[in-house]
Amino acid sequence: MTTPLIIAIDGPAASGKSTLGFRLAEALGYLYFDTGLMYRAITWLTLERQVGIHDEAAITRLAEEVPIDVSAPSLQDGRVCDVVIAGRDITWEIRKPEVESNVSAVSAYAGVRQALSLQQRRIGLRGRVVMVGRDIGTVVLPEADLKIYLDASPEERAKRRYEEILGRGGHANFDDILVKVIERDRIDSTRAVAPLKPAPDAFILDSDRLDADTVFEKAYDLCKA
Repeated sequence: MTTPLIIAIDGPAASGKSTLGFRLAEALGYLYFDTGLMYRAITWLTLERQVGIHDEAAITRLAEEVPIDVSAPSLQDGRVCDVVIAGRDITWEIRKPEVESNVSAVSAYAGVRQALSLQQRRIGLRGRVVMVGRDIGTVVLPEADLKIYLDASPEERAKRRYEEILGRGGHANFDDILVKVIERDRIDSTRAVAPLKPAPDAFILDSDRLDADTVFEKAYDLCKA
């Protein structure tokens, strides 16, 4: 029985794939790689170099030319991995509000997605990795040893996000969140480059009626099957 060396986890926003990916990586002793970090890294670099956030060509060139690396955490400061761009550790820099408010625009650019897919693939092919995103099993690593598509209804995902915000002491409106979840699904599933969809050979886990522990157990069983 051989544990898969490359594990791809895809799924829509708020499906729980990040939680599942982190737990699987921790259990297996693998690198946990949320590919959203790369889009944050390029957004940070765009702002750092004062490139216009709507200059798609210039941002695409950055994504093509500047190396980004994601590796196991080197410090015990709460990080789950190191994010290094052009030799600089920006693990915490990419969490700044200005990055958060601009990453959606950057990640929508087709050239950026194509360039970062190649960078993600370079890291994934090292093996011993759990990579999480929306197009890992279909585009980035179609040869992944195990592909999991974690799904849940829009209503369930909106409920989880709503409860998460309230749990942090914030304020939220469930109906507003549901509208945003549905719109995000529409954008992700209809975009021209790497639309969100399960790989033909992916195991589909519907987490609507499952708690996080049960989802993890099912995924871990797939790793050992």
